[in-house]
Amino acid sequence: MKIAMIGASGFIGTRILELLCKESAKYDCKNIDLAPSLSFNNITTIGDVRNQHQMDSELHGFDLVVLLAAQHRDDVTPTQLYYDTNIGGMEVTLNAMEKNGIKRIIFFSSVAIYGLNKDCPNENSPADPFNHYGKSKWQAEQLLAKWHKSHPDWNINIIRPTVVFGEYNRGNVYNLLKQISSGRFLMIGKGNNKKSMAYVGNIAAFVKYIIENITTGYNVFNYVDKPDINMNQLVSIISQTLDKHIPAIHAPYRLAMLMGYCIDAFAKLTNRKTTISSARIKKFCATTEFNSDKAHSSGFNAPYNLNEGLMRTIKHEFKTQSSN
Repeated sequence: MKIAMIGASGFIGTRILELLCKESAKYDCKNIDLAPSLSFNNITTIGDVRNQHQMDSELHGFDLVVLLAAQHRDDVTPTQLYYDTNIGGMEVTLNAMEKNGIKRIIFFSSVAIYGLNKDCPNENSPADPFNHYGKSKWQAEQLLAKWHKSHPDWNINIIRPTVVFGEYNRGNVYNLLKQISSGRFLMIGKGNNKKSMAYVGNIAAFVKYIIENITTGYNVFNYVDKPDINMNQLVSIISQTLDKHIPAIHAPYRLAMLMGYCIDAFAKLTNRKTTISSARIKKFCATTEFNSDKAHSSGFNAPYNLNEGLMRTIKHEFKTQSSN
């Protein structure tokens, strides 16, 4: 099977390629990305998902597309880039697939389409995105749904992962784990807000499962590794894994949000990006639980449970630092 990965030079895409390329007799993979791949540059072509002519050429001869390319940071400017890439890139990809006779796509969307503080939404829950990332992902999904109505013979699979963590990740979860493991951590609020999380090793395995087993129809899957844990439990897991006491200091939510707004104003005045913002504080304190029964009842068996994924990540990233 010839698989075109679009935007797979990053954290999640690299793990998917690691899994698929182990079976080179079964899968022939290619990566198309704006950035080179540290691990798979030999199968990577520098390309832009927004370029129709280029995508028409790059997708020639493939059987399936895995679309990961996206603008996803909280602070992308101008905000139109979210829509140009996340929606425009989808439209370009679908047109290129049609021109090349490709009828299977796996699209990485996000649970961000549901919005904040929802009551454990499942795939049928209404969309209510609160930021440009979530809005653009939802509009990309709507484009796929409309496309499927006129292309009912296509196999379209949408994965809405929750926050993803794992070895070599340098995103928001890594920054949070690093801050907690340092012992210089301030818990905002009571710490009882639960967080749905997903280990990257399980996400990669789920993609492989879909490729091999879910080959017809239009399907949408939330992906979460259960059971959910709250922030206090996360601190406890890190403390136990590193065998290190981590002080539990709590700050009132309202005071933290006021500080966040001040940092936002500073960032706007100085045109600088900051690691703390009101949006990130709001996300940190939100309860973000999502229902993932559909994925886990599909026949897929996750190779790791959530605690195993967290411990593998913490040991890999911070155990050496902690022992020095």
